[in-house]
Amino acid sequence: MSQKERVFADGFRFERKESAPEYVVGRLSLKIDEAVAFINKHANANGWVNLSIMIGRSGNPYVELDTYEPKQNAEPQEVKPKAAVKSKPAPAVEEEDEDLPF
Repeated sequence: MSQKERVFADGFRFERKESAPEYVVGRLSLKIDEAVAFINKHANANGWVNLSIMIGRSGNPYVELDTYEPKQNAEPQEVKPKAAVKSKPAPAVEEEDEDLPF
């Protein structure tokens, strides 16, 4: 299995502060000139750049270009609409026998 070469996102920095509240994941900082150049270089056909925030062996976070591309099927499969779900009427409740001890 061959691995693609990693592309580190120039101009992006992610930090996590241990003293931050639990609901704060971290802080993403952008160095405008470097980030814009990186985005222009790596934008896909739809105008998106996907980035992953990773944890390095050192324990420090870093930002990397996400190069995942889903496999394209040779022939598109036909999507069939789901059948409407019909609800069944609730079963009739029989009257309880009054001779039961509980």
